[in-house]
Amino acid sequence: MSATQALLTSPRATELATLAKELDENKVTPGVLGFLVFAVMGLAVWFLMKSLSRRMAKVDFEEEPEADK
Repeated sequence: MSATQALLTSPRATELATLAKELDENKVTPGVLGFLVFAVMGLAVWFLMKSLSRRMAKVDFEEEPEADK
C-alpha cells in the first residue's frame, strides 16, 4: 500500500470526507478565520510598504555622466 492510499483510507480522511458532505456548498463562507488571515496579510503589506518608502527616502543617488569614447 502506498503512502497516498494509506492517507486516503485512514479514519481521519473519512471523517473529513463525511464532514465535507454535510456542508451545504451554498452556505459555506470564509468566516472569521478567512477575515483574520486577510487582515494580517493586509497589515503585513502595509508595514512592508512603509518600510520600503523609508528606505527609498534615504537613497541619495546621482548618476555619473557617461565617459566619452
